[in-house]
Amino acid sequence: MHRLTVLYPEPVDRAAFEAYYRETHLPLCAQLPGVREITFSLGIAAPGAGPYYAIFQAAFDDEAALGAALASPEGRAVEADVANYATGGATVLAFPVEEFRV
Repeated sequence: MHRLTVLYPEPVDRAAFEAYYRETHLPLCAQLPGVREITFSLGIAAPGAGPYYAIFQAAFDDEAALGAALASPEGRAVEADVANYATGGATVLAFPVEEFRV
């Protein structure tokens, strides 16, 4: 499994970020070829209390599947859309995932 994680710093307007993210950006992400799971959280820290406002994670079968998704027209649309809502920018991480069962 390979995971794409995006960390969002505090936006200029939380309400505008959330509305656009839920109504426009997440539906674009759901169209990524090969995406297996999408999770996210908004408001993970109070304003000024932490470095990040939101986190997004998407799971893919492997690194090749993630690469193909990002290179696809859908992936390019997702990337181009970030500037429409992420006024604080975004930090993107991609990495293989290991599982430890409890």
